[in-house]
Amino acid sequence: MNIITQKARYCQAVIKYSLKKGVSEASIRYKISRKTIYKWRKRYDGTLKSLYEQSRKPHNCPHEHSENEYKLIKKLHPYYANDKIRLWSALCEKGYKRSYRSLLRALKRLNLVEARRKKVEKPKPYARAEYPGQKIQIDVKYVPSKCVANGQKYYQYTAIDECTRVVFREIYDEQSTYSSKDFLLKTLSFFSFPVRKVQTDNGSEFTKALLTKNPASKSLFEAALAEMDVIYKRIRVATPRHNGKVERQHGLDEKRFFSKFRMYSLLDGRQQIARYNKLSNNIPKICLNFRSPNDVLADYLAIMF
Repeated sequence: MNIITQKARYCQAVIKYSLKKGVSEASIRYKISRKTIYKWRKRYDGTLKSLYEQSRKPHNCPHEHSENEYKLIKKLHPYYANDKIRLWSALCEKGYKRSYRSLLRALKRLNLVEARRKKVEKPKPYARAEYPGQKIQIDVKYVPSKCVANGQKYYQYTAIDECTRVVFREIYDEQSTYSSKDFLLKTLSFFSFPVRKVQTDNGSEFTKALLTKNPASKSLFEAALAEMDVIYKRIRVATPRHNGKVERQHGLDEKRFFSKFRMYSLLDGRQQIARYNKLSNNIPKICLNFRSPNDVLADYLAIMF
């Protein structure tokens, strides 16, 4: 006999005793309120099944998504299938009033969310940047060959501010210390705040640390940093997660930009990436409490200047 049947039999015994001795006597003997006994008697029809525990789930919810909201989600989802934060932002522009988490639950009810395996790895504590320019992460990404019409190789240099998540990108036709220095100068000119520290991996386009044992031998990129009195930090070898913010941004760029990108020359690619720079810095991010990098930067600049 399972616990559900046992409880039903207990309720049945209380009801039979109340019918024989009265509700007050049954309440005293079984230490149950009179209201509960009357409720059981009203439900009881002579079978144990009528005394089984019933679901307390509400039949309807006043805050449930409306049919029009579901239609709007289905209409916009194909355009932002791989980018839920942009989907939420686009829905809000159309008059959607729900929170981001409500949208995720709605997508799940509509079977529009792919099942993902949970990560077992526990994230390690990380000291966050406290102000803009405290640390800038820089990395290089290959431009996918499917995006290039002339068959040449191109590279996207990316710089992201750890505090505000403001991103700057530029495309080059070579991966070298000369390109890295040129990108550094453009980055410092793009950001509207002073930069204190720059962090990169150990690629030869940034440093000579793994190519020579002479600590005085500097690449063009390292020499430019030293000349401008900017602290340079290299992450540990084979630990790209230490440059995680720029690596994550490369993943977002792959979905948002390179999936629809087609360039015919270096000049054409740079013009398109410049437009994307403006767009991406106005897209809300979850890590910024659903605010865009430009909004967060404006708050800091109002205090700093």
